[in-house]
Amino acid sequence: MYGIAKEVVDRLAARRGKLHCIEQIDPAHAALVVIDMQNYFLAPGYLGEVAPARAIVPAINQAARTLRAAGGTVVWVLTASDGADRDWTFVHRTLMDSERSARRLAELAEGSEGFRLWPALEARPADLRLVKRRYSAFIQGSSRLEHELRDRDIDTVLIAGTSTNVCCESSARDAMMLDFRTVMLADALAAQTPELHAAALTNCLLYFGDVMNVAEAAALLRPNTRGEVPC
Repeated sequence: MYGIAKEVVDRLAARRGKLHCIEQIDPAHAALVVIDMQNYFLAPGYLGEVAPARAIVPAINQAARTLRAAGGTVVWVLTASDGADRDWTFVHRTLMDSERSARRLAELAEGSEGFRLWPALEARPADLRLVKRRYSAFIQGSSRLEHELRDRDIDTVLIAGTSTNVCCESSARDAMMLDFRTVMLADALAAQTPELHAAALTNCLLYFGDVMNVAEAAALLRPNTRGEVPC
């Protein structure tokens, strides 16, 4: 299930008494948060290419259409590299060599072709678009995502995008720590390998929220869930 080992699923179901801790999603208080579905991560030849992410575009579009139709919010979060060589030096001077650092800075700069949203995605003018500066969209100083969601009285986030085990998992962890009801949409997420994808989903399901497919989340959309106890 979702690439997660059966023994993990069985252990979790025994611990909770059920697999899924979230059983209803009020669309008026929910947001689909789509992370890093940009040319830099999807187009062949870019430094950050995650080739499997091209295959999740239909699932993301379906999730966005479904949540919009139900009255929910769709958020497109785009990473920008501007200034990262000055204020995120551990990444650019330690974790990367000078060539890779220069490529990331150039290919992911705000306004560049690499920064743009992948053209097959069905973004709409009413959707929210935000820029982030760190792996997590929720960590302090990365983006305005938390503030925008709080202003809209949103308490549930459905995480989609790439990479499952980097920016998406980082964002899901921090969302849960900030007390958002957090769901990773397994078939709307992608990593470099199936193993990395499954490992991230496993960790999130065990400790940071829920994991389900787009169709499963869609089946839970109904109003008046404010009294539900979060996981």
